[in-house]
Amino acid sequence: MQYEIIRSKRKTVALEVCRDGTVKVRAPLKMKEAQIEQFVASHKKWLENAVRRQSERRNKEVERTPEQIKEAKAELKKIITPMIERYSVLMGVHPEAVTITSAKTRFGSCSAKNRISFSFRLLDYPPEAVEYVVVHELAHIIHKNHGAGFYACVEKYLPDYRQRVKLLK
Repeated sequence: MQYEIIRSKRKTVALEVCRDGTVKVRAPLKMKEAQIEQFVASHKKWLENAVRRQSERRNKEVERTPEQIKEAKAELKKIITPMIERYSVLMGVHPEAVTITSAKTRFGSCSAKNRISFSFRLLDYPPEAVEYVVVHELAHIIHKNHGAGFYACVEKYLPDYRQRVKLLK
């Protein structure tokens, strides 16, 4: 299997399968080539499955026209606005701004200035999954990381959040 090695000041080896199906191996600066090859070989099954999943994901993606994207963004805004209003009150948080983007690699994000963005692609998922992403991003206003406190906050408002996360896979 072809892969690109990216060396950096890290202590562990990591595998990444990109959206285009390419494989990157992140490795410590001084790790020997043979050790990297052995690591990749020991994860061959996982890599094959990950490459296959990325290929399936690419094949499922629906190409939309600019007009369809504009309509999708407006539709998502209608769906998430009441969710944001409801959970903002419950959680005692208020985003500075909410935008709908065309992001392909993430469903939502929360900036350091508490501006929240959501990908219009959330329309392709069930409402329970969308609600989870809303709560997830609002929780980032309180917790700027994915630590235990963050997930305790999410669970407080969505006790079944783990099942909702599975809907996004």
